[in-house]
Amino acid sequence: MGSCSGRCTLLALCALQLVTALERQVFDFLGYQWAPILANFTHIIVVILGLFGTIQYRPRYIVVYAVWAAVWVTWNVFIICFYLEVGGLSKDSKLLTFNLSGHHSWWEEHGPGCLHEEAATAGLGVLHGQSLVVGTSCAMVHSYVEALHSGLQILLAEVVWPCERLLGQVSVEPWPRGSWVSSMAAMWSACLQKKRTAACISEGMADPAPATQPQPRKQ
Repeated sequence: MGSCSGRCTLLALCALQLVTALERQVFDFLGYQWAPILANFTHIIVVILGLFGTIQYRPRYIVVYAVWAAVWVTWNVFIICFYLEVGGLSKDSKLLTFNLSGHHSWWEEHGPGCLHEEAATAGLGVLHGQSLVVGTSCAMVHSYVEALHSGLQILLAEVVWPCERLLGQVSVEPWPRGSWVSSMAAMWSACLQKKRTAACISEGMADPAPATQPQPRKQ
């Protein structure tokens, strides 16, 4: 039951990570944030590997997922520091776009509760053009929205680690003696040692002959 509960919990957490990463990827695409796009894409691939390793009991995939989780936490800590301007970082820099464009976070103009103001230019009594001003009176600043996204990813990664350890311990445990798995493994190892592939397979698949008790000698 411990193996099943830990495995099911890890599956649920991986699925939740996958959903949140896809949601974050969509908004990073809308904001042309190329560095987060690459990081999110790598994270999605590794989470899929983690799901496969959890379902198929592949400890190597789970180890890869655990190592990437540490890198993912470090990346999200950097994103929090970037948007909160900690350590000399500036959220107005073009670091996340690789200096390819002047785009910023999508949440800067479409944050929750933002009121958009249109600045109109009149000419000859007619409105010839309109320009959109950055959202004002937002319920939450876009830097806090990005920081909360990163904080959620860090929280999920911290919760997943204990489940990874539990599942890793269960996955590498040997099969108990006397089970059919250990019996089949012993039979095949004996077959390979004797180099009797065809004969040994037919012998192993056949039912064993009932043991006969020795008859007493006649006086």
